[in-house]
Amino acid sequence: MNERLRPVNSRQNNAVKELRKAFHSGTPTDDGYSAVEGVHLLEEAIRSGLRFKTVFFSESAEDRANKLLPQLAAQVETLLLPDDVFASAVLTDSPQGVAGLVKLKTFKLADMLHTKNPLFLGVAGVQDPGNLGTILRSAEAFGATGVLIGDRTVSPWNPKVIRGSSGSVFRLPVVKVDWNEAIEQLKAINVRIFATSSHKGQPLHQIDLSGPAIVIVGSEGAGVPRELLAAVDGTLAIPHSPRVESLNAGIAASIVMYEAARQRQHPARRHGDTE
Repeated sequence: MNERLRPVNSRQNNAVKELRKAFHSGTPTDDGYSAVEGVHLLEEAIRSGLRFKTVFFSESAEDRANKLLPQLAAQVETLLLPDDVFASAVLTDSPQGVAGLVKLKTFKLADMLHTKNPLFLGVAGVQDPGNLGTILRSAEAFGATGVLIGDRTVSPWNPKVIRGSSGSVFRLPVVKVDWNEAIEQLKAINVRIFATSSHKGQPLHQIDLSGPAIVIVGSEGAGVPRELLAAVDGTLAIPHSPRVESLNAGIAASIVMYEAARQRQHPARRHGDTE
């Protein structure tokens, strides 16, 4: 056994209880550490320069411990658990035997408002962790300045959101906001504010997203809240077959971010424009 690993055999160990609570409550620990699971996410967190509190390995994953331990700072607590104790703390049915408590970076909207030609994605009322994870992954992939999360939206620090983002939440600026305050700040720097709509609104390809902008997506069922729609500069719709009632938030956000990135590469041209 690697000398850095401290054996822990009890499900009642304080660190194990802390990991279990963070996974099953979907919220960070009292001191702000989120639960992550799997080799890929641990390596993404390491590459992203995040701070670890504790890393847990199951006995059957000791070979993975030998790979990851050299990448962890010396002060990180590393524990070796029996397979059944490890499985009792994590969420997956077939765990890889690697999990950790990691502190995500925190950001403020004010820090992002000085970005040249910002592109924000707003999320209002999306409660499915997989959808929000997809949104965060697409936002990073297509160059969003940051993602603003409003009330009634699942926490971006939920372990299922972290997993769905495939590590994007480790790097992408994500801020929980009060929409009234955020819109006031965005309008003060001339950011155009758009909201998605299932069928109403200007077709996406006709919207100019090459300048400072935010696009707010809502849940598949309820859409963007009515009080928020009253404050936007316009609504946009993604043209699709009428046989499909609506697109889920993750897909809609991905399409919008792709179109925004495409326009910003070719700011003088949008789909449908004449040469």
